[in-house]
Amino acid sequence: MDGIVEGRGLLSDQIRNALTDEIAAGTLAAGIALDEQELADRFGASRTPVREALRQLAFSGLVEVRPRRGVVVTRMTPERIMDMFETTAEVEAMCVRLATYRMTPLERSALLDLHERSGSLVQAGDFDAYDALNRSFHEALYRATHNGFMAEQALAIRTRLSAFRRTQLRQGERIRRSRAEHGEILAAIAEGDGEAAARRMRAHMLNAASALGRYVAEHTGD
Repeated sequence: MDGIVEGRGLLSDQIRNALTDEIAAGTLAAGIALDEQELADRFGASRTPVREALRQLAFSGLVEVRPRRGVVVTRMTPERIMDMFETTAEVEAMCVRLATYRMTPLERSALLDLHERSGSLVQAGDFDAYDALNRSFHEALYRATHNGFMAEQALAIRTRLSAFRRTQLRQGERIRRSRAEHGEILAAIAEGDGEAAARRMRAHMLNAASALGRYVAEHTGD
């Protein structure tokens, strides 16, 4: 089966991840129509997980449904990428500022544990496992705001950008820098400096946007 590894999460997620990488790398160029049955045959799957994967890609803006053409790969422009990451950077900055002042010692310990566990994943270059742990790290910060509405909004935006946030980890040494930036954010939290934590989180997200932009340019020739 192409791109599918036994025991590595939901089949639809694996298909989504494989297609995300190909779209970002330009292997699946803008304008290409994606056929459910062809993808099902390629991945050795039924059409159900393929349909779910395409639904997730559409939610992220990587594909769109067009009349008479079906599901088509959309164009990832640098402007669109920066707009999305600029928005999420501000939301994440608000979350970490509030979380700095409100998180419990147990929540802080859990964040530190996630950070420590991510070290071996970076060394191994395991992008998918690091991406999953990275998601847990950010979602733990949302919960630590102890503001349910803010956490819901941050999670909704993160879900919308999940494909892009995963792909940016593949650019150069970005995965190592991502972890280092997490460490800087945690240091500000440990000092009780919510403003510094917010500034570092904002920079963290904008660095991710820049990495994604470079990755797309390197692989598409834009």
